[in-house]
Amino acid sequence: MKGKSIEKYLMLYLPWALALLLERDPVLSYLIAWLGSILIFYLTLSGWVTPLPKDRAMAEQLMRPIFLVQMIFAGYMALTSIFYFLNLVGYVGLQKTNAIYLTVDQQKLVLTAACQRYYVLGHAAFVTGIAAFMKYPVKQKYTVDKEKLANTLFIIAILTLVSSFLFLKIPGLSQFYVQLTALSFIAGTLALAFAIPLKKLWNTVFCILLYISNFYNALISGFKEPIIISVLVLGIFLYPNYKKIVSIVFVPVLIMLFYFLPTYNAIYRQNAWSDNVSADDAYKIALNETIKNDQPEGESNWDFLSFRLSEIDMFTTFVNSTPKNVDFYGFKLLDQSLTAVTPRVFWPSKPSTEALVMERVYDAGVVYRGANVSAKPAFIVDAYLSGGALGVFIGLFIYGAVVQLISLKAEQLFGGYILGTALIFSGLFQIFWRGLSFEFLINSVFWSYISMLVIFRIFKATHILTQN
Repeated sequence: MKGKSIEKYLMLYLPWALALLLERDPVLSYLIAWLGSILIFYLTLSGWVTPLPKDRAMAEQLMRPIFLVQMIFAGYMALTSIFYFLNLVGYVGLQKTNAIYLTVDQQKLVLTAACQRYYVLGHAAFVTGIAAFMKYPVKQKYTVDKEKLANTLFIIAILTLVSSFLFLKIPGLSQFYVQLTALSFIAGTLALAFAIPLKKLWNTVFCILLYISNFYNALISGFKEPIIISVLVLGIFLYPNYKKIVSIVFVPVLIMLFYFLPTYNAIYRQNAWSDNVSADDAYKIALNETIKNDQPEGESNWDFLSFRLSEIDMFTTFVNSTPKNVDFYGFKLLDQSLTAVTPRVFWPSKPSTEALVMERVYDAGVVYRGANVSAKPAFIVDAYLSGGALGVFIGLFIYGAVVQLISLKAEQLFGGYILGTALIFSGLFQIFWRGLSFEFLINSVFWSYISMLVIFRIFKATHILTQN
């Protein structure tokens, strides 16, 4: 952090400190912590805390960690809980249904405010880690031929897609299938964004077909994130050349997705996961019923926004049980993460990572043993379970620092922002956008880093990259 203003970094922690001082009033404490994350976004994205990179226009560097990773990871972590909070104090939608304050679950409200304070502390630590290691422009060891970049990206998209299916056939190496599939999607979307303004007809046609294929796979995945990311990434890549169109089209589309996806997803899962309907038929049924606005039985969009969009309800259960009933884990979760790094192909009897993670879920009483439910804690929850507020600060600072350092390394190896951050970092390290449990995240990041180095060797051998 040499040359950085310590006072400006300390400003990031002011909302947490103020919310902590007012913890006796859980409503006020929660609101200060929640609004504090909005303040952190403003202070960092405006360049007030530390100057933003000046080597590219802002619209041309949105995939860098201070922008996209912060907006998705910290935004999801710290801001989505507002619907849960409103529901807790008696709102359905924007209408108050519970006028008697005393009937509110006060213990749950206190726990919710405590979790939101951990969120704003984690957000501050995360961006501190990023900002402390932001050093642009990156000194590049290799360059890429910009005249051939559109064709290069298209070829990468095809080759990585084919390679991903080969890894799918090898038992124990399925995580490389996930990596390469994500890389193929990013490469194809980036190639499309390059081909359109260059008016490369066949590149554009094939890239559109590839994008449609990826979007269809997202629709039949049963999860919201791939669908939203498919639209978001295309919008970000097109934005530098088509700012007005992207603003007019993509922003409303994303809002509509957030509104309709809960219904679509619930209907799709009811049909596809019952083994009675094929994925293709389930997708058609879900799309048709969503258009007709038929809600699935037992759930509304407000239920989704309140209880399933955010993970704060689960977090409150962990905070309530640790350290009161279950001691802090210390370094145990990190030890388990080292076990998870070894591929199962080399260690067939390796303990199930899912089972290791679920043990702390059972111990906290989030779900009961034997329940057919997967409830993996988020990264910030594992940081809390490891050491309380100090664990959150250290864990999220390291998280931000690692995100930024890997992005810098990718730009150094792959000739700059386009291949480095936009393609390799965004394609291989998408897990940073969500931040899963220690074991899953550390395993994925470790092997993604190895994959990055292997791809670098391949690019260098095939002269996609040439040394300066």
